[in-house]
Amino acid sequence: MNKQTSVEAMQIGLGLYRNQLNDDYYKFARQLGVEQIVVHLENYLASNDGGQVALSRGDSDGWGQAVDGYWTYDTFRALIDELEANGLKLAAIENFAVKQWSDVLLGGPKRDEQLAALKQMIRDAGRAGVPCFGYNFSVAGVWGWVRGPFARGGAISVGFDAGAIDADEPIPDGMVWNMRYAAGEAGKTVPPVSQEEIWARASYFLNEILPVAEEVGVRLAAHPDDPPMEALRGAARLVNQPEKYHRLVSINPSPSNTLELCLGSVQEMSGGDVYDTVARFARENRIGYIHFRNVKGKVPNYHEVFVDEGDIDMARIMKILKVNGFAGVMIPDHTPEIHCDAPWHAGMAYAIGYMRALLATA
Repeated sequence: MNKQTSVEAMQIGLGLYRNQLNDDYYKFARQLGVEQIVVHLENYLASNDGGQVALSRGDSDGWGQAVDGYWTYDTFRALIDELEANGLKLAAIENFAVKQWSDVLLGGPKRDEQLAALKQMIRDAGRAGVPCFGYNFSVAGVWGWVRGPFARGGAISVGFDAGAIDADEPIPDGMVWNMRYAAGEAGKTVPPVSQEEIWARASYFLNEILPVAEEVGVRLAAHPDDPPMEALRGAARLVNQPEKYHRLVSINPSPSNTLELCLGSVQEMSGGDVYDTVARFARENRIGYIHFRNVKGKVPNYHEVFVDEGDIDMARIMKILKVNGFAGVMIPDHTPEIHCDAPWHAGMAYAIGYMRALLATA
């Protein structure tokens, strides 16, 4: 059973990519007054300088080659010990590695073999003290974004315009979640995936994994689709409207069935209300952790912007969370780059400073 003490009040954390797990970034977090860390262990985009990822469609291999192998008790325990030695705590692991569950997402022949390995990985995570695992059940993944001067003052950020891309461009064989997990067969593509099929795959996954996660005290937290299109690259999207989050939770009532509530992604959706969505799931204790970011616009055209300049009233969100008893971690996710010698650091510092002020006055 996971013995790690749960977060008892709202806390602000920082997300770090695999290549950022070092003393420089730990010191940066401590200087911001951050204690909770959400860690990405997959290798996507990790070669980008300073961790400021080129959030876009990527090249012919999407965001790159997926890492091999499953993480073990030793992996998790070493990470937690390293963070604790630097005055930090692990709030969550964000995302499974693509190779760990490629056939779970694709409904392939190795699905049950991969699920068995995922179950052992969750057991190891719980024994090591990992409180939460974020995941994004998607075939196309995050795809179609472009970088540009979309935020205040021309700050570089990312945006999505369905009219400027071929949203039906097929996924090459050997790719899923915009990552290369196998060489693939030339000229072959991933078959189309219907709404019925993506929900059947997700339901199978949750009903297999959640009993294990609940037993060892690990919460699974589902990220909504971004971009929240109805379909992308021939594959239906799972959670592209707020009511589909309700459907996901209803698949299995386990308390480990929670949400990685990305405010920007919810606001980008064509329907629903971000404030009602946040209030409901905070009240029901269904939020694993929160991506606290802001956007302008909705699908099929939106831009990510600074936390204080988008369509969401973030002060109102903070008050809703407090009133409805949310006791968990919020991270900026990604932010616009601020024009200076350390654009990622400056953007994160700005977002976290703003969040700390909102929390102090909520």
